[in-house]
Amino acid sequence: MNYSTLKKSAALSFASLMVAGMVSAQTTTTTTTTTDSTMKTSSETTTAKVFGGRGQYKTFSIGINGGVTSPVVAIGGSNDFTNHQISYGYGLSLRSQLAHSFGLQLDARGGRLKGSNEDVVGINGAPNGVRGGVASFQTDFYQATLSGIVNVATIDFLRRENSVNFFVNAGAGLAIYNPGVTFTPGGALVKYAQPNGDKHYVKELVIPVGAGIKFKLSDATALNLGYTMNFIDGDNLDGSKFQFPTKDKYSYGYAGLEFTLGGSGKPNLDWVNPVAMMYDELYDAALRQEVEALKGRVTNVENAVTDLKKDSDGDGVSDQFDKCPNTPAGSVVDGSGCVIVFPKADSTATASGAAYSNIQFEFDSSVLRTSSYPVLDATSADLRSSGATVEIDGYASSEGTAAHNMSLSRDRANSVKTYLVNSGVAASKLKVKGYGETNPIADNSTEEGRVLNRRVSFKKR
Repeated sequence: MNYSTLKKSAALSFASLMVAGMVSAQTTTTTTTTTDSTMKTSSETTTAKVFGGRGQYKTFSIGINGGVTSPVVAIGGSNDFTNHQISYGYGLSLRSQLAHSFGLQLDARGGRLKGSNEDVVGINGAPNGVRGGVASFQTDFYQATLSGIVNVATIDFLRRENSVNFFVNAGAGLAIYNPGVTFTPGGALVKYAQPNGDKHYVKELVIPVGAGIKFKLSDATALNLGYTMNFIDGDNLDGSKFQFPTKDKYSYGYAGLEFTLGGSGKPNLDWVNPVAMMYDELYDAALRQEVEALKGRVTNVENAVTDLKKDSDGDGVSDQFDKCPNTPAGSVVDGSGCVIVFPKADSTATASGAAYSNIQFEFDSSVLRTSSYPVLDATSADLRSSGATVEIDGYASSEGTAAHNMSLSRDRANSVKTYLVNSGVAASKLKVKGYGETNPIADNSTEEGRVLNRRVSFKKR
């Protein structure tokens, strides 16, 4: 009997699955946990984490199964024989569980298929029990397939660990079979044969699609009940092509035991309940301690920010940067929290209302102070009575760019002109010029000097 093709296919599939498993094992980080200050490696009993990787679990398993076969499938379809007889099947599996819900499984399976046309009634002289010239068939088969196994549901989702899983599977592989037929009811079975008389094995692609239920007997042992439809890419599985070019198919219903490999220190990935694991992690004592410690650190940061914002004297400068604490309410202060002392000359001139005195402005502002109105009113009265012409010169301190300060100085001069025109002075008697930060009358390196330089002066002609 020629088994070479079967052996090569099974060996290739087995090697592929083993290489995938070894690569996964080499790239998985060993998980460790700490209990009572003692480090335990993954070879001892450990607590798995939700995102801890496959290395926390047992993932390889082997299984054996046996069951019954039939040359029909649950979804129906055409068949070359009218009577479908039950026969036997058996198998061996090797599975690598890649995730909680998905794994790859290599199956090697064998068995026998049988059927007959015994219910066919012959017409026009044809014998009873014969269809297409064939009375019955018997086929011995072997196949090797690689399938994906998906755990689709469980009825134990409220338990801490699953104990019943529903799964579906689909894959592809190679089927090797030796059909035999009888040409009359009760006649001798004639097997496909080579010219030298040896059995002739047909080789075809097979597509297995199935579903099943897995029952947990222990963490390392499970009972599998399943049903698989196997679709053959050919029409000679039953030794007959009565309805050619249809494709043949068969069913396999089975029960089997599955044994998970690995030490007892790791849980079986197949039975893990991720929801329960997440719950346990959220209520883990060490995690809660870390959360409380984090809350403490956040509180310290909040207190530090509050202290940083604290302004006891309400001058707009926080205590940590306030070089002049306890400033009187309403004081105008600089960036260090110290009171800005404005030149007395400006205050005296403004209070007396002396005509043509300098007009002072706030930082980066061209808005007239109300304290400047007496000087402007006196200047307006003199200009209206004398009919003189006056040049209004605007200036700025040295902060900012030269272009900005030039524009600001012109705006300040125009503010003064506008006031005088509105008070009755002819606009033709007023000339406006802006000098920017040039011609300072005080030191721009001090705040007191910069205050004096933010001005408008008059040149009477």
